[in-house]
Amino acid sequence: MKSKTFVQQQYPFERYDAVIKKTISFRRVSMEGDLERLHSWMQEEHVIPFWKLNISWEQYTAHLQKFLQDDHQTLLIGELDGVPMSYWESYWVSGDIIGNYYEFDEYDQGIHLLIGPREFLGKGLIYPLLMTILHKKFQVMETQKIVAEPDIRNEKMIHVFKKCGFQPVKEVELPDKTGLLMICERKGFERRWTDWQTNKF
Repeated sequence: MKSKTFVQQQYPFERYDAVIKKTISFRRVSMEGDLERLHSWMQEEHVIPFWKLNISWEQYTAHLQKFLQDDHQTLLIGELDGVPMSYWESYWVSGDIIGNYYEFDEYDQGIHLLIGPREFLGKGLIYPLLMTILHKKFQVMETQKIVAEPDIRNEKMIHVFKKCGFQPVKEVELPDKTGLLMICERKGFERRWTDWQTNKF
């Protein structure tokens, strides 16, 4: 069996998106290079209600160190034309709490995300970013499903996930929120990916 850690962590990764005419890239989070940026993003009004990490510098430093050492997930910075503007947690369901809420397969993956700077909000940029990272994650051929569990109050994010191929499954009571378990299956995503590339999205 392939090393799951190996097959998922092929970063940095980039591709030019002809629809938005920008280069989308993902790179791993660097403690030294991204701590200040991420701590700042966690203080943004649009982030606080759903991430609840508007904590002190010392507390967030400890949080990020712990997450970077957790080998069931990969922390990423998403960039547009080289400008950092989003944060992503790409993980294996088999090592995550969400695995307690449905019957998962060994290679199921999951995703958490946020857009940091306010100037990138409301411009439809989350769609090409999410589509691109889903495309990347489905390059693991054993992966047939990718899950998300947005806060049930986060209607905008639920809409984004649906548009990118996720289907609602059920509400789940997680330690920090009531989430909506959503699943994106490979075949459904591949149809949407083709539509996106042909500008029919």
